[in-house]
Amino acid sequence: MRSRVSGLTRGTIATAPSVCRECVWWQSRGNRTASKERWIERVEEESGEWGTIYYDDDGSVLGSMQYGPAGFFPRAADLPAGPPSDDAVLVTCAYLTRAGAEWVVKSLFLAAIGEARDQGAKALEAFSYRYPEGESITGRLLVHRTVFPRAFLEDFGFTTVRSQGRVELCRLELTGLAPVEEGRRAKVLRVVQEAFVPPGASVPAP
Repeated sequence: MRSRVSGLTRGTIATAPSVCRECVWWQSRGNRTASKERWIERVEEESGEWGTIYYDDDGSVLGSMQYGPAGFFPRAADLPAGPPSDDAVLVTCAYLTRAGAEWVVKSLFLAAIGEARDQGAKALEAFSYRYPEGESITGRLLVHRTVFPRAFLEDFGFTTVRSQGRVELCRLELTGLAPVEEGRRAKVLRVVQEAFVPPGASVPAP
């Protein structure tokens, strides 16, 4: 089996890391706790897939990412530098399971860019953090990540919308990007192979 990136849906969430199956932090606000099942039903009816899962050659999960129209994530309105823009798809979090975190999360981000562009979104947004010098890229990205390294997002062309302390809301405009003519995820995942994945690493299929 070749490594691949698949959409995150009620049909695939059972294979995601347990925290991704259970967590409703982004879906909740204040003292109200959301129902993940009802949230999934709503977002899939109105928008479709709400993230991606990256599987290795043997079917094990390398990582997953959650994203969707910003309005589906009420917690984002309370974060420093928030709220996100109404016209944006918001990347809320990623979970990476092993070493090689940088190219795995790059693959997931590229898939999110392609998905958002296919859906006609105007922009992709994410919260970022300016880490002090000397923090390793693995330390910045491995395991559960809800705020992404500012320099990492900058490599994709994200710019700052607003900041509060070390936290920033960053935005990537999609209106000037070419459509994903090869089909959903195919083009962006080919870009991963050509530009980001180190020699010998597993290359995902769309």
